[in-house]
Amino acid sequence: MIRAVEVEDAIMADEEQAPETQSSGEPATEAEALMDVEVEITAVLGMATMPISQILKLGRGAVVELNRTVGEDIEVRANNRLVAKGEVIVVDDRLGVTMTEIIKTT
Repeated sequence: MIRAVEVEDAIMADEEQAPETQSSGEPATEAEALMDVEVEITAVLGMATMPISQILKLGRGAVVELNRTVGEDIEVRANNRLVAKGEVIVVDDRLGVTMTEIIKTT
């Protein structure tokens, strides 16, 4: 798999709020304690499979065709688990992702 773009801090459009704490300074619930756990967010533009011999021939300017078409949603993964699909956008001078579909887990 070729990771074409890694996007951090772009998964949520709204600002996250810190969990409320009890007077002891502890999170009010166990679920709230997890809210500060960081996960790696990866936006996958596409994938390609090729033999090592072909990879070794790649040089500057080489083009690797991916399995997605222009305008097709990309995958957004949290710790390598598919969590959403989205569109690539430009935010100032950086790339970002606008979520178009949130994947519900069962």
